[in-house]
Amino acid sequence: MRLDGKSLAEMASRQRAALVNSLSGFKSANLIGTTAASSQDNLSIVSSVVHLGSHPPLLALVVRPGGDERHTLANILATQQYSINHVTHDIVEAAHQTAARYPQHISEFEATGLTPEWWPGFNAPLVSEASVKLAMQLREHQELAINGTHLVIGEVIGLEVPDQSINHDFSLDLIATGTTALSGLDSYHSVQLEKKMAYAKPDVPPRTVL
Repeated sequence: MRLDGKSLAEMASRQRAALVNSLSGFKSANLIGTTAASSQDNLSIVSSVVHLGSHPPLLALVVRPGGDERHTLANILATQQYSINHVTHDIVEAAHQTAARYPQHISEFEATGLTPEWWPGFNAPLVSEASVKLAMQLREHQELAINGTHLVIGEVIGLEVPDQSINHDFSLDLIATGTTALSGLDSYHSVQLEKKMAYAKPDVPPRTVL
């Protein structure tokens, strides 16, 4: 099947959303933990977290437009802190349920049975059941003129990962952490390592190291 821009624009909205959300391939599945100025906890699943840089350690996420019901964005802007937590195989159902549009006074932690975890000096809840937990400090926020989505850039100011998930080169073994991958809006995947490649150099052919 080949589609042009006109064909995409004329598709039914739900079909177009399902297709376009799948075009970027496998994505990370993360739970964003925030708290309102009133101390109300919030938890929402996102698939848009991307690496921006390592020094300082920066991650970006995209929040869709939507006004007052976007509690995650409002909380981040109000408190300047939030958490990023990997979705693992054993919490997929609860994590997915956080996408439901609960009223602001309802905590998704309570609604889904997940447990908020608090670190000293950090003002956002992390997910106790997650194997990878990141404490984030807001560094930049931009509303994108092209479609009204919000780009949120944060710095990793703390993290917790299982000891056995750190490889010899200090990369994170995402199989050991049980991290899932997400495609489209609602499909969760287990992952396996195909191969690990050596650092690419122009005068050396591709080499497999694992």
